[in-house]
Amino acid sequence: MLTNIPYKFKQLLLGAICLTTFFVSCTKERGLTEDPYAGGKKPLDLSFVSKTIDPDVVNPGDVVTVKIKGLNKYINDFKVYVNEIEAEVVTASTNDTTLTFKVPAKASTGSMWITSQGQSFFGPTVKVGGKLSVDAGWKVINGATNTTGASTVFDIEALPGGNFLVGGAFNDFELKGTEKLPIGGIAQIAGDGTYTTSGFSFGKGAGGAGKLVYSITRIATGSQAGKFIIGGSFTSFNSTRPNRQTLNNVARLNSNGSLDSLILRDVINPKPQETYKNGDTVSAFNAGVDGMVRKTFVFNEQVYLVGNFTNYKRMYLPNSSYDEKVYDLTRMRQMVRVNMDGTMDSTFHYNKSTRQSAIGANGVILDAMMQTDGKLILVGTFTTFNGVQANHIVRINLDGTVDNSFNAGSGANSDILSIRYNATTNKIVVGGTFTSFNGKAASGINLLNADGSNVTTFNGQTITGGIASFVGQLNNGKIIVSGSFNKYGDYLRQGFMVLEANGQLAVGYNNTGGFQGTIYDMVETTTSTGTQVILVGDILRFNGTLPHNLLRLNFAN
Repeated sequence: MLTNIPYKFKQLLLGAICLTTFFVSCTKERGLTEDPYAGGKKPLDLSFVSKTIDPDVVNPGDVVTVKIKGLNKYINDFKVYVNEIEAEVVTASTNDTTLTFKVPAKASTGSMWITSQGQSFFGPTVKVGGKLSVDAGWKVINGATNTTGASTVFDIEALPGGNFLVGGAFNDFELKGTEKLPIGGIAQIAGDGTYTTSGFSFGKGAGGAGKLVYSITRIATGSQAGKFIIGGSFTSFNSTRPNRQTLNNVARLNSNGSLDSLILRDVINPKPQETYKNGDTVSAFNAGVDGMVRKTFVFNEQVYLVGNFTNYKRMYLPNSSYDEKVYDLTRMRQMVRVNMDGTMDSTFHYNKSTRQSAIGANGVILDAMMQTDGKLILVGTFTTFNGVQANHIVRINLDGTVDNSFNAGSGANSDILSIRYNATTNKIVVGGTFTSFNGKAASGINLLNADGSNVTTFNGQTITGGIASFVGQLNNGKIIVSGSFNKYGDYLRQGFMVLEANGQLAVGYNNTGGFQGTIYDMVETTTSTGTQVILVGDILRFNGTLPHNLLRLNFAN
């Protein structure tokens, strides 16, 4: 019996094949040979011959001619668009092989195309000139990079001599780092964007934890003038040795970029035979926290730390050895103020009876700013602060309590992602996912007076297709907005736009093409012809260029 199984299996398999062949043959006879796409629209015999526009850059209102093929058949039934804005056709100069049109007044850089009978035919890119341009003299080539992860630039700090410090998540910059000596989260660039180490020696930079620098603040006056406070996610600076991982997300750097350190003598040494452990070198700024520091500020010889942390940490030197460090912890949620030696100021955001901070925000602090009087304004996902209603924005008094004189009223009805203050205009601009602010319709952008009240003359249009994740006002009142949106009102703006102080699109400054990425900070410099603005972040593409996370724009007067 068993010997017949292979034979019977072959018979069954042969029968199945025959049956399948029969069904397929019958199906073919019923019309499988018919075109399954029959009845669909046939493509029009219309195509572009020109691959580029001449001249390379045109202005709104300019008359442009491109070569085309087969237009006569559709001469009375077609439209021309430049980056989704319909263009006027110059009929007297348009024929079967030539298409002439005017660049729309509201057009921005992007592709042009023809539509006819429900079909679209794409032509060359139209580069629209105007008062805003990517600076061709900016010398960043490879920018911030990271061999293991993100390379975002989070902060830029202007230096007195015209150079800048940038901080972020990178471990290389302009491909100048090595495996032995990485560029850990902090670098210096010259005024033209060139990477330079002149006057600075950061060594290996930030290491441990997230290995990133979120915030750089230069100390302008006082006993530590010229030095820097850096905050972020790191446990060491210029060291990869395990027993040197003694920092807690904040440090003070000397004016040359080295860690501001202190040499100790007569340190506890459990191993007397290792005499070099009788002493130690520690951070002179003996302060830290147990989570990420998002923002650092300096005011009146004191340092403010704001971020996502629960405890303030300070090294207890009498019980610490070369290899083992002991820390004192104080519960301080989200913000703390410390003196220049790192000791905590217990007169700020601290309850002496409970020996800990007030409860702080019931959500995440995403951004913060300091006004000229030292008061902080915090924004984020929270709706209360210290138990007091504070819808996504709150101003903090110098003792850490909620400032009830801040006139933000009911605040925002959803998250605020970005806040910037301009001392020249004395205005605050906020951006996020909100649709109203203190009873006023506001589609993700709003302009405030210094006291938190709405600027009544600012009336923005509706943002669609995404959100505004960054906002910043220039000294001339114009407002830079970036994010993931694609329209502002009825106008196509792909992730980037410039507004007037009244909320309208700034005429002549919205000629640039699409933006992709996230901006985190900006710095403005006045020039003889206008303004230059450096933008940093996770900037992937802008106006057809690859900025590598650092971008400089020219704003003409």
